[in-house]
Amino acid sequence: MSTSVRVRAVRRCAGVVAAAIAATLVLATPASAHVEVGSEGARALAENVTLNFDAATESDAAGITKLEVFLPKGIAPADVTYGKGPAGWKLAPTDKGFTVSGPPVAVGTDVAVSVVVRQLPDAKSLVFKTLQTYDDGRVDRWIELEESSGGGHGHSAPVLKLQAAAPGAEPVAPTPSASPTSATPLPSAPPATETADAKPTASDRATATAEEDGSSPALPIGIAVAVLALAGGGLWWFLKSRRTGTA
Repeated sequence: MSTSVRVRAVRRCAGVVAAAIAATLVLATPASAHVEVGSEGARALAENVTLNFDAATESDAAGITKLEVFLPKGIAPADVTYGKGPAGWKLAPTDKGFTVSGPPVAVGTDVAVSVVVRQLPDAKSLVFKTLQTYDDGRVDRWIELEESSGGGHGHSAPVLKLQAAAPGAEPVAPTPSASPTSATPLPSAPPATETADAKPTASDRATATAEEDGSSPALPIGIAVAVLALAGGGLWWFLKSRRTGTA
């Protein structure tokens, strides 16, 4: 085999090896998209803690519209209040956590959301499974609990590491189950004839006062009628006697 042929063969082999190495590196690189949760200096049993959720986009055709977070044991939906997020986004509690949602952000834009937790539980770490929704209906499910090697993989749930509780820290009283943002419907006004809280008129007050002290108007009226009846009877007897005497 000539020298030139051997050189061409070596070059071809080198090209094949380089392509294989490049493909291997691409496949081995973890997905850049993720949802992370963080809180500077977070400690177990700490109160009024701000949690920051950062959701990287994984779509080049749709914008993120919602993050649905499933809370770990020890944090109730009523314990979470809204911090900040994209313009127009709002927080709503769910049975197992909360959602923060609103108008879709621009395509290719990541989302940063913060919430305030009344108190963190006494734990070493907290897992916040999260669903990330786009305006085309796509949902990325960041819910896997396995810790992967090499920096994680595309479906790991966000995990918050906690420092040990501060000396003397204790659990606070449970938050009432009712959401502080929920509106209580006002009762409809009862009909006028059945209104129990209607202000009494002057005649009503007078009647009530009379009934309370035993001087109901019915008693003097009855006495007056009796007096008039007796007076009428006496006048009739007087006139009759005069006619009889005259005759």
